[in-house]
Amino acid sequence: MPEVNVEINGRKYRMACEEGQQGHLIALAERFNAQVEGLKGAVGEIGDNRLTVMAGIAVLDELTEANRKIATLEAEIETLTQAGHQIADELEATEKAFAGKLDEASKVIESIAGVLDETATLQA
Repeated sequence: MPEVNVEINGRKYRMACEEGQQGHLIALAERFNAQVEGLKGAVGEIGDNRLTVMAGIAVLDELTEANRKIATLEAEIETLTQAGHQIADELEATEKAFAGKLDEASKVIESIAGVLDETATLQA
């Protein structure tokens, strides 16, 4: 299992990860470290453990907000999908009704043409 070195709050940590996940783990550690450094700049030196806990909570808050947005978007997608199905059903019904009316008009035209043919034959 590969290992990578990451730095959080000025301390180096060796961490194991799945093959091919080294870059991802390093990026996550850099993002978490940025969170820690941002908090350190905002609240000053408050102790490593407390700072790390605060950074972890801040990251989880971001995750919770992202999950909320995902749930909202999934609900919107479901609503739009249902609306799309309803529109498709309505379009299909309209097409069937139009085809029926077109068939009726065709029969009327054929009937008129037949009458005209008979009238023309009688007059000739």
